[in-house]
Amino acid sequence: MALVNLQSFQFYSSSVRTCRSLGTLRKTLNHLNDQGRQLKSWCCGSSVFGTVLSRVTFQYVFCRNYHAELWNQPVHLHRDAGYSSESDGKWMDEQKLFMELNSLNSSNEIFKFLSSLEVISDTMAAAALQRICEFEVDDSGLKNPEAILENEVFRALCFQFEHESQKLSDTGLVTALQALIKLRVDPWSTLIVRLVSESQKRLDKGQVTIRNLCILGESLLDLEGPGCTMVEQIVNQVQGKKLEEWTTEEITMVYGMLQMSVTEEGQYQDLLNHMNNITLTLAPQLSPKLISRILKALVILDQTQAIPLVIRLCKYSVRHVPRFTDDELVNVLGAFIHFGHTDQFFTEALERLVSKSSFTMHPEAVSKVMQYCCRKLIRSKPIFDAVAESFAYNADKYTTRQIAEYIVPFGTLNYLPPSAPSVFRKLERILNARFTQFQPHTLLNLLHSCTLIERYPVNFLAKIFNPYFLQQLQAQTPGLDRFVLSQLTQLFLTVTLECPFYEGPKLLPKYRVKSFLIPGRSLESSVDVHLYNRVKTGLVDLLGTRMYFASHVLTPYCYTLDVEIKLDEEGFVLPATRYEEVHRRIALCIDGPKRFCSNNHSLLGKEAIKQRHLQLLGYEVVQIPFFEFEILDNSREIVEYLHKKIFPHTYRLNW
Repeated sequence: MALVNLQSFQFYSSSVRTCRSLGTLRKTLNHLNDQGRQLKSWCCGSSVFGTVLSRVTFQYVFCRNYHAELWNQPVHLHRDAGYSSESDGKWMDEQKLFMELNSLNSSNEIFKFLSSLEVISDTMAAAALQRICEFEVDDSGLKNPEAILENEVFRALCFQFEHESQKLSDTGLVTALQALIKLRVDPWSTLIVRLVSESQKRLDKGQVTIRNLCILGESLLDLEGPGCTMVEQIVNQVQGKKLEEWTTEEITMVYGMLQMSVTEEGQYQDLLNHMNNITLTLAPQLSPKLISRILKALVILDQTQAIPLVIRLCKYSVRHVPRFTDDELVNVLGAFIHFGHTDQFFTEALERLVSKSSFTMHPEAVSKVMQYCCRKLIRSKPIFDAVAESFAYNADKYTTRQIAEYIVPFGTLNYLPPSAPSVFRKLERILNARFTQFQPHTLLNLLHSCTLIERYPVNFLAKIFNPYFLQQLQAQTPGLDRFVLSQLTQLFLTVTLECPFYEGPKLLPKYRVKSFLIPGRSLESSVDVHLYNRVKTGLVDLLGTRMYFASHVLTPYCYTLDVEIKLDEEGFVLPATRYEEVHRRIALCIDGPKRFCSNNHSLLGKEAIKQRHLQLLGYEVVQIPFFEFEILDNSREIVEYLHKKIFPHTYRLNW
């Protein structure tokens, strides 16, 4: 294990602090040599970073006057065997150092901690860089490049890693490379080039451990992408290892590397199949972190053939719900959604978690919970009530995408929370302030979902029906497809039927559809065939003949009726083909399981708005839900049930 002398770097890091890239470090050193200021070697004999130098005073001008005094301390090399008795007084125990490093809460604290040490190991220095990444790197990149890349301690570490790359331990080498790539150090700098070159040499020897192979592989994928030839070499070496001897952490790391390296379907599938089978037996031993990471990899790799493994991991994730971090929970929920899995005990655990923690959970985690409920059609009162309350207080902090993901499930699952007034007041204020920040399709989904639960975005419809907004919809994938046009048409129909006071722009006829029932994604659910056939048989028995009712009737208002029965002014049933003297129309909604939430008998939002609109259009809506009809044992009970439903105030004659 190599040791890094921090105090002896201070001259270098300070004299080049204004350099904009690590490539200028060599120019700085060359300039110093040109001025006759000879620097002694950083390494001597077998010591990695070791020599004892006399006191040297340097003065150098680089953008500003600078003077530094360099005091050097003896540097020693220690291996994994541990510290000698002579070194015990000089260095703190390595484990204590790591514990202290992990307790720090900012990159500034880490830099102060490092600068307080005389000597640290290369693995410790690399671990410090990794901790800095945790604080300073997010999805958008490095938060504050100048504060990190021009920090004296950071430059000191970079200098030492560059010039002593051959003496680094494997772990120190690959961990430092990974951290420096995350910190956006110039990939063409001498530092990165030397570390990659040294990694190639170690790789060629074929003695790198699984863990270090994975770290190196992920680093190279970040640096060069999936086409990197070294990654192929790494995967080949991984395949040559005996998988049965891998630890759970090593298996997880290989999953993580493969999720980044697979570029085509079926690539490395033999290795993945073997890993999936082994992981299936190891599932009870996995920690929450490892379960989350493996599920994320299975999603990215689209391992649909590993459903038994997915189900088992999801089963064991139930016990870990309270212990998952927000990021880990997002990964687990993503797997539930991607593979179409659901679990009652998992949902109950989510209810307990969200009810207690909705105000403190990261918005991304909460929005993923709502996506899970929405996709699996789970209408959970504890979750929805807690999320609604947190939205009313915290929504100003959310992204526009998160706002939509919070609200859309309320409409989809036809649930109005007790705090609805404050929720929709908050939503209206946000829309007024940030309307132009929403993506067009996100905005349309959001406003359309509000109408499903009778919350009408009247103040924003003029902008929605505006030709400019429609052009924006057209320009963004999926464009103005039939589903989007159906949403626009239903919005227009809603405002026409339920908001007669609206006097703003109308939706142009060319954007209106004729039917809401379209293949695939639709604003209506097609009728359950088995349930429909049973009801049809009962109607024939009730009415005497098939001619007195029509099936799958498309109305002028875009909705499709499961069954329509026409009555004259005296209440007699008319033939279905009769169009004159029709005084009343009865619309039978034969509602199968797919028209209800999965965990209760509440109609979905799209079915509720359909029945509401049909009533406003003059139809007498008769609902025949599956849970009432399926308990009927024989034709006599079916006929009596239909008579009471359709003609509740009429005496039934026996045919």
